[in-house]
Amino acid sequence: MSKWGIPHRKHRCCTFGKNSWRRQKVSKERCGVIGIYAFDENWNVARFIYYGLVALQNRGQETCGMAVFDGKNMKVIKGRGLAENFFTSKNLEEARGWAGIGHVSPLNPRRDENIQPVYIGDDVKVALGYNGRILNHKELMEGKFESEEDAIAVASLLAKELRRSDPLEAMESVMEKMRGAYSLVAFTDKGEMVVARDPKGVKPLVIGSFGFDHGAVASESAAIDVIGADLKADIKPGEIYAINQYSIERKNAFKDKERYCAFEYVYLCRPDSVINGRSVYDVRIRIGEYLAEEFPVDADVVIGVPETAIPFAMAYSNATGIPIHMGFVRSGRSMRTAIRPTQFERLVGVQLKLNPIRQAIRGKRVVLIDDSVVRGTTTRNIVNIMRNRIGAKEVHVRIGSSRLISPCPFGVEVPEKDELIAAHLTEDEVSKVVGADTFAWLSLEGMVKATGFPRDKLCMGCFTGEYPYLEEGA
Repeated sequence: MSKWGIPHRKHRCCTFGKNSWRRQKVSKERCGVIGIYAFDENWNVARFIYYGLVALQNRGQETCGMAVFDGKNMKVIKGRGLAENFFTSKNLEEARGWAGIGHVSPLNPRRDENIQPVYIGDDVKVALGYNGRILNHKELMEGKFESEEDAIAVASLLAKELRRSDPLEAMESVMEKMRGAYSLVAFTDKGEMVVARDPKGVKPLVIGSFGFDHGAVASESAAIDVIGADLKADIKPGEIYAINQYSIERKNAFKDKERYCAFEYVYLCRPDSVINGRSVYDVRIRIGEYLAEEFPVDADVVIGVPETAIPFAMAYSNATGIPIHMGFVRSGRSMRTAIRPTQFERLVGVQLKLNPIRQAIRGKRVVLIDDSVVRGTTTRNIVNIMRNRIGAKEVHVRIGSSRLISPCPFGVEVPEKDELIAAHLTEDEVSKVVGADTFAWLSLEGMVKATGFPRDKLCMGCFTGEYPYLEEGA
């Protein structure tokens, strides 16, 4: 009997040989990075980095940090908790400098020194923050010392290469050795910023500017907007930037077939971001339209689970003619319950973050729209609230993504397959488990069409179990 009360069935499980990434004790991170470089030493970028990190808080709420350079020294400030709580006027003033990088993460490393940005090196010191996962990070350490942190391995190797090469060549040499999906920003104690994106572009990274005064890079364009910069472009897959006070150099070092992360559009990104030339909001509107086309139902009201699913619900309502109502109000700070560290925190988070509007739900046939279902805990609790506490007549659940059936080797904090409800149960079985009248996931075809990319340009491993880099062994 499964943990959901349904008899077990046999399922194909993806493995990748004896060195499977599932057996590695490497941190899984779905993070946010930002880097700002002012070409005027009178600027102080610490507060800009801070606001950028607050804008990227959707990508990680457990740790945050920044490394700021004043022309002589690198000041690294990092710790646990939300950026808006950890950073203060005092420590931001202490971090004065005209260039620097920042990072947010959804996980707590065991040791404080492993919170990013990491700062490492001998003759050349490097501060580095990245989003993603390096599959061969232990090989990169070359047996020098043990570390479970990808970032330390990459920073150590980059510092070594910088002793004999310029930043562009050094980063290219590092990327030749790395296998995995990543976007990263690094800063040296010589005043040089290095920016890179993996050759398939799995992880997003964009670049912007404040006229001729600042350059800025970030995981999402929303962070560029928030700090008052203008979005210029996506950093291309395999592209490297090297920035110093006198020049900006870039190189398309590695040309490979794009495999953009589909889950970024469904769940991870803010709706006001533009990544890979696609508006996240527009993609989510199309998802709602396809969801209505594939799974219509007779109902009185459409309700979206805040916040990611609201565009899905708006489009579903427009397509079906069923009115949309505001069914829940967030109580307290927004939390991503699917990425809370423990089951207890996820359960508490569900209760804390959503307070139902009874008048919108009681006695009605409700179409409940959500962005994804991981374990089913959140969906079950929401349906229970609507049906048993409020008195909804019917609850029909529609999910704006395909079945989430496999963990992600590239840093998205998706649980192991045993915990994924979609990997084990049919839609009818899930409907019974969560207490809904009907339940449906968006089809893979519908999700792909909504992104506007052909399927072979997307990484859909968490929905299919097939992954770039792993499937090619390179």
